[in-house]
Amino acid sequence: MTLRWRAVAAALCASGLVAACGTAPNPYYDVSRSHHRPDGFQDNYIAFKPKNFFTDVLLGWQLPSWFKGLPPAPEAPPPVVSPDLAFIHANSGAAMQPAATFIGHATVLVQVPTAGGGLNVLTDPVFGERASPVSFAGPKRFQPPGVALKDLPHIDVVLISHNHYDHLDEGSVKALNAQAGGPPLFVVPLGIAPWLAERGIANAIELDWWDSLTLPASEGPLQAKQARVQRNGAGVATDTPGAVQVFLVPAQHWSARGLGDKMQTLWGGFALLSPKMHLFYSGDTGYSKDFADIQARLAPRQTDAQGGGFDLALLPVGAYEPRWFMTDQHVNPDESVRIHRELHAKRSLGVHWATFSLTDEALDQPPKDLAVARKAQGVADDAFFTLAIGETRKLPARQATP
Repeated sequence: MTLRWRAVAAALCASGLVAACGTAPNPYYDVSRSHHRPDGFQDNYIAFKPKNFFTDVLLGWQLPSWFKGLPPAPEAPPPVVSPDLAFIHANSGAAMQPAATFIGHATVLVQVPTAGGGLNVLTDPVFGERASPVSFAGPKRFQPPGVALKDLPHIDVVLISHNHYDHLDEGSVKALNAQAGGPPLFVVPLGIAPWLAERGIANAIELDWWDSLTLPASEGPLQAKQARVQRNGAGVATDTPGAVQVFLVPAQHWSARGLGDKMQTLWGGFALLSPKMHLFYSGDTGYSKDFADIQARLAPRQTDAQGGGFDLALLPVGAYEPRWFMTDQHVNPDESVRIHRELHAKRSLGVHWATFSLTDEALDQPPKDLAVARKAQGVADDAFFTLAIGETRKLPARQATP
């Protein structure tokens, strides 16, 4: 890739590692919420500012990395296996077993058993060829999705963490909205539901940090109008035995999809609590005290008698070099293992790698650095693992003590 196109690709990868031209008033502004600003949103523990394209992206990062030949070519392509479509489609209803299938980058199909059946949950669906606003430039897929859109089971819930192009793909969400059997329920941070509505996607609920929704137990497609939402961080208890709750939780990141909308939509992670599986998905994030806060706040729902901590956490392990540039917005594997431990997760799956070459580490480097971090922090190999693209990991069901 020439220097010119490498710089363009880096600038487009999340719609702008670029300082925006201007901002609009925040229609969600609530003076009582510390992460709200009159013109957008902010992180809990730092005042994040997107980088300037010329001084930071081009002169500070891209030019020096280009002269150094970064990123290096992978020693071997990230592994790929044929998906177990027979299991994925048969794994449904009251007999559903907890399972996660790595589709690529941050897209994971998680099959979550519930008290009355099961949910097919999809995180940050990106099935397109490029993570970019244009078709001719920007990061291109290194490998196809591990499960094609047409081969997915009926998706019940889509969790979208933020609006960067490698996490929110227009073609993918439109295709999911048109799936046979009715659209999924899209659960998104503040500000993304209007973007979806402009594209004909109406079955969406947007949440602020620590808002939660309780999913209806009715049969058939989940409808936004049937979900019960608790606003303004109104605790973590549920008065509905056997219910499934989804919380939007804080993350240290940012948002922008163009040159004039930086920080105007919220970002975050998700905690999905089902009686038979507790799932965590961080979205994109830098390392912060947010994760200790999340564990402390959810601790009353995760006592040993109730089955313990998260049964599965989806944590990013890629797109972390150079550290001076990425540290505020993307964790490295060492920090991701620290998050795994702080969340008291039983097991974690490393995501956000193997698909798009976004930063200076080789595409196959994250699992190597993850292995070093696990050993240094005394975490077992099977407690924090990666999967081949297309691979499914079956998990034990959550067990509460009577």
